[in-house]
Amino acid sequence: MDDPAATQDFEPRIVRETGLAARVAAIAEPVAADLGYRLVRVKVSGRDGGTVQVMAERPSGEMDVDDCAELSRALSPALDVEDPMPGPYNLEVSSPGIDRPLVRRSDFARAAGHEVKLELAVAREGRKRFRSWLAGVTEDRLQLDISGAEGGERVEIALEDIAEARLVLTDALIEDSLKAGKGRQLDA
Repeated sequence: MDDPAATQDFEPRIVRETGLAARVAAIAEPVAADLGYRLVRVKVSGRDGGTVQVMAERPSGEMDVDDCAELSRALSPALDVEDPMPGPYNLEVSSPGIDRPLVRRSDFARAAGHEVKLELAVAREGRKRFRSWLAGVTEDRLQLDISGAEGGERVEIALEDIAEARLVLTDALIEDSLKAGKGRQLDA
């Protein structure tokens, strides 16, 4: 596979769930992959009597309402058979959105130059939470500009130390998202 886009289809998630959400993700990931989607995140909450939220996307990063419905229809019977939840729940399938969770190395690479929020699994110099600009990503580390936009103090974080990461909704992120959407429309 020399095509970078093709290898992205099978790129593993770095940031993964734990506990009950991990059990649901183990069921959801192969179902999503069989339909051509990549699992982004599973979140289990007690909201509305129990909610299982599954975020997924096409390898291109897109996910529309019809895609969500297709994945929901395929995932629901798989969850019924495996029964990972201790009681009743509502299944929600959605796209990651603009201020998306970052779970793969390629997600971090695409997010370079944008503001991110990170929570680490292990404290670094007494600190588990970072909100800063993502300067770049190497094979196994993120570079963050923590004292402001470009040119601030740079800190490196090992990808394996990240428990949770997501983009921060900013005007620049919205502008880039709109440009990308227009570019996809022109390509169609």
